[in-house]
Parts: sequence; structure tokens; C-alpha cells
Amino acid sequence: MNARSQIFEFTLEDRQINETLASLFHTVLFHRSLGKFIYSGDSSYSVGTIGTQDIDCDFIDFTYVCCSSPSLDRAIKKEISNFSEQLRSHESGCAGQISLEFFQKKKNRWPFQAENIPWEVWTVRLDLLELNNEDERQMYRERVGDMLAEKILYITEVMNRQDDYVPKMPAQTELDLIFDTSHADVQPYLFKFKFSTSAGAASTSVKSTMQKIIKETLSL
Repeated sequence: MNARSQIFEFTLEDRQINETLASLFHTVLFHRSLGKFIYSGDSSYSVGTIGTQDIDCDFIDFTYVCCSSPSLDRAIKKEISNFSEQLRSHESGCAGQISLEFFQKKKNRWPFQAENIPWEVWTVRLDLLELNNEDERQMYRERVGDMLAEKILYITEVMNRQDDYVPKMPAQTELDLIFDTSHADVQPYLFKFKFSTSAGAASTSVKSTMQKIIKETLSL
């Protein structure tokens, strides 16, 4: 099976990293989560509801909707924090990417472990940008908000495609092969994060271009 792949690219201020990633990944998981399954037989079940909440960003002009699940929120924030800390650890200019991968498990004969088969991957590639003053920061927080609004709309369009593969609803005995059942209030499809960072001057041209756009916009 070939996993579907979506890639987003952003150039951000340091303080915008966590909120940008949280808004994107929470949105994806909002669409890739269900309420808890309540089985009345091996294949007969009902699905509980998912609570929602609005999150206002501090460093971006943007508000996003997510599942109101404290445990899911902690899991996402932990992975984002690990990535952003590594991204900030480089002394020189750096870039990085983080991926949210959905997968299903395929049982193998003992003593082999179950095989993880990815079916959808969402990747965000980041470059860091340094702004010089508060006017530039205000303008850029609005710009990033506009970019996020476009990406969130695109995510919604992708999720509404009827012909895209999604694992079929499992019998009770196979629930853990498809869904993450560790959360008390929500049941997302199985997922994991992967990330990498690199130091160097690879992102210099991107940074210079964004800074030029900001200066030209402020001079209008």
C-alpha cells in the first residue's frame, strides 16, 4: 500500500513554531478521530461523541478547532516540543521537518511483531526567520494567520474526498490494529510522529526572500 502524502512549507519566527504545528496537526487529528466505540458484540457497536474547543493563538492571528481531549493534546504537544527544541538547538540557521503518520497494524505469526503499514502522512517543512522589530512581527503574524487559514481549508477538502483510502471499521478483536484506544475521551486512528532537523545555510535564500517581502510590504 502506498501512503498518501501531503507536504506544507512554512518560514516562521521561533515563537510561532509550536502554534503553527499545533493548529495543523490538531486539525488533521480532529478529522481522523472518532468517539469511543461501545461494542454490543464482536462487530456491532455505537460511536460516542467528540467534544470540541476553540484555541486562540498568541503569536499568530488565528483560531483553530480541536478535539477537547487533554490526553491527546498532551501527546501532540510533547512531540511538537521535542521537535522545536531540537530545531532551536542549532547555533546557525537551520531547517527541519516533522511528519504525522497514520498507520494500521498487520498481525504476523508468532514470534514476529505486528507490521505497521502507513496509509497517510502529513509533513510540515520549516525554516526559521528572524525579524527586526515589532512592526515586522505584527505584519508577519497576520501573514502566517492567512497561510494557516489556507492550509486548514485544504485539509478539510482533502478529508472530504470520498475515494481516498481509510481503514475499514474493525471488529472488537481488531480494534487496536486500527485505532489508538489509550485515550479516555477520543479514539484517533493509530498515528506517530517523525522529525528531523539540519543546520547550515540551505534556508538562507528562503529567509532573505521572506524578509524582502516583509520590508516591501511595510514600505507601501
